[in-house]
Amino acid sequence: MPAERILVTGATGFLGRAVVDHLSAGGRKIRAGVRSECGGWPAGVETAAVGELSEATDWSAALTGVEAVVHCAARAHVLRETAAEPLAQFRAVNTAATLALARQAAAAGVRRFVFISSIGVNGAETNGRPFRHDDPPHPHSPYAVSKHEAEQGLHAVAAQTGLEVVVIRPPLIVGPDPKGNLATLERVIGKGLPLPFGLVTRNRRDLVSRGALCDLIETVLDHPAAAGETFLVSDGEPISTRTLLERMAAARGRSIRLLPVPPSLLALLLKLAGKGAMAAQLFGDLEVDIDHTRRTLNWAPPGVTAAT
Repeated sequence: MPAERILVTGATGFLGRAVVDHLSAGGRKIRAGVRSECGGWPAGVETAAVGELSEATDWSAALTGVEAVVHCAARAHVLRETAAEPLAQFRAVNTAATLALARQAAAAGVRRFVFISSIGVNGAETNGRPFRHDDPPHPHSPYAVSKHEAEQGLHAVAAQTGLEVVVIRPPLIVGPDPKGNLATLERVIGKGLPLPFGLVTRNRRDLVSRGALCDLIETVLDHPAAAGETFLVSDGEPISTRTLLERMAAARGRSIRLLPVPPSLLALLLKLAGKGAMAAQLFGDLEVDIDHTRRTLNWAPPGVTAAT
């Protein structure tokens, strides 16, 4: 039976706003968790202002009458880190605040808690073998470590309280008005400036469109087999960095100039500049095996035949 009222946290963010729009368009009763009151929501969407996300956040009003939570709020897309201890900052928001919300949700009678984690929990790169949902975790960054620790803590809360926890680990999420490095690339494309990625054609990276991720979130809200599971998600089609950039330009009706610079040279220059992580994202492989998601939920990315 569909969840009656759903709290979506991080509701003004890149993913959270799309989740609110998607679920409300499907007739769901949505309460948007926001820092402060703001307008522009679809008809019927309630809002709950909770302030900054921390371990001390009081969610009692936001959780009243709620049957399920979709937790999108997180500390992410920090391109210029200024914190003296980044891991402590990520843990404060992505781990401690998440677990505080889950405990309050369980106490308020919430049935299911959907946690948007990260494929970074699995690792940074694949080498011929796609990541699986049951691989040993190898979080590669402070952000990924904080998400992994939140996953572990959520399963402990579930064992203690009966709260049904569902974990989703998306790779890079694509869609209009992206964040992070994609936003930087989009600005360059918009200005018509050349990019040195014309030869980056052999790497294979799985992405997930915002629409496909919203579709999966809606599925796991109610599916009886989803409780306690971890699901990987993608659009089901690994692509190269060049293909990604060409699609980004085409979606915006822009032409794109891609210069034929050897990827090995670009990777070396980025590493020398202290941007090794960016080099891995641009030139490395990151493939995701979503067979477990397909089989368990009889789900596939929109437009692709589901498992039977």
